[in-house]
Amino acid sequence: MELLLWRWSTAVQVTSITMVAVFFAVLARWVRRVELRWWMQAWLANLSALGITLFFWYSQPGPAIVPLLWALYLATKTAFVLLLIEGAWALRRPGTRLLRGRYAIPAVAIYSIAGAMLLTSRNGLGTSQSMVMALLFGASGIALATGAAGGMAWLAGGFLVRSLLCVVEAAAYAVHMVPAASLPSGLAARAGTFLSASSSLDTGAEWLIALGCVLAISERTHRELRRFNDELLTAQDDLRRLADRDPLTSLDNRRTLSAVFRAVQPSGATLLFFDLDGFKQINDLHGHRTGDECLKRVATTLRECFRPGDAVVRYAGDEFLVVARALDRLASAERVERVRERLQRATAGSPAIGFTVGVSELPAGGQPNAALQAADEAMYQAKMARVD
Repeated sequence: MELLLWRWSTAVQVTSITMVAVFFAVLARWVRRVELRWWMQAWLANLSALGITLFFWYSQPGPAIVPLLWALYLATKTAFVLLLIEGAWALRRPGTRLLRGRYAIPAVAIYSIAGAMLLTSRNGLGTSQSMVMALLFGASGIALATGAAGGMAWLAGGFLVRSLLCVVEAAAYAVHMVPAASLPSGLAARAGTFLSASSSLDTGAEWLIALGCVLAISERTHRELRRFNDELLTAQDDLRRLADRDPLTSLDNRRTLSAVFRAVQPSGATLLFFDLDGFKQINDLHGHRTGDECLKRVATTLRECFRPGDAVVRYAGDEFLVVARALDRLASAERVERVRERLQRATAGSPAIGFTVGVSELPAGGQPNAALQAADEAMYQAKMARVD
């Protein structure tokens, strides 16, 4: 009965671990994450340990080969646990390492060789390895469970369940190391039955671990994608602000007019179209650097003479547009004169600056382009009238 149970349980475990190992190998190939590389190696190590176990049972090797097989089994089974833990740590704290190869590999090698030399029975081997795995799974499961949520909670749960099974397996192996006469009646038989079926129980716990790995990766990837999306949206907003901002004067440029007009169209607004007089001469006589200082001075003056809620836009070259909501003709004229007075005073870095302004009204629900064209034409007519 125990033999049939062992064969069934082993077949289940072989099929399961092979499927999980192949799954993580494919997933690691398509999803380039460091955690998946650790977990792929872990399940391959677990599959190797199972292969060594099957080879031992079916080949019945001689005494000279047994220590080598035991050492390989201890190494691969321990590597399975350590690689799972390393993958979980990499997911919990990205960019960090829990285990260092120059320490972990010699430690596993020493443990495996010492175990193969000192352990003289299969039950002793099972007890020792089960206890080591119980400690590793239990400690890491408790650490992962602290503050864990979502996929990490599933992974922590899988580690703790596997740790509990390892404790029971260690006890079952230990039972067989005690003389039968000193054991309660039927305990050895029950321990044997449990060990025969333990492979299938281990399979269930390892599927829980695999599920936790997938859920934790999915959750972390989702969070990272959401963060990358937020960063992308922020970068797009920054680029949009840069594209809508005139780099010389720090005013909005004409790209922003659509948004400005949408905001003022329901209630209407006053449009003031400014065009500097003789700006080409300023550039020719004083240089383009002085011309740039003049443009910056005009921008600063417009911002200071109009209200904070009024839109001041560098329309093109030496042309500026002010869109002011609820500003009547008299108030507009007063602010224009204030601008004129300030710009007519020469400064150390800028000569006196003259301008011509055209004013139009955008009625509530009116057409912004028509109002803009009217302001432009009014400015042009005023400039022509002064020339005449």
